[in-house]
Amino acid sequence: MDDEYAEAVLSVVEQIPPGRAMSYGAIADVVGSALGRGGPRQVGTVMSTVGGTVAWWRVVTAAGRPPRGHEVRALTEFAAEGTPLTRDGERVDLRRAGWYPGPE
Repeated sequence: MDDEYAEAVLSVVEQIPPGRAMSYGAIADVVGSALGRGGPRQVGTVMSTVGGTVAWWRVVTAAGRPPRGHEVRALTEFAAEGTPLTRDGERVDLRRAGWYPGPE
């Protein structure tokens, strides 16, 4: 992971509004279109190593699951922000809470 890629990922995560979320793959698409490299796993690497500086809980799997091992904290943050969850209350409802940056 290089600094340019990490900064690009963190920049996208910083833009996600409260109550919304993006998947690792969606972030990889945004960063990949700008830098021409990376994928969901690389986004995960960035988030696990330096993602504590941003609202990391807003980054979820394609199924809306919070980061493994951080589910309780993430669900607490989702509740505080009013993030729409699935009926089981364990995942973000990405159809309602999914966010993607608009054109600049």
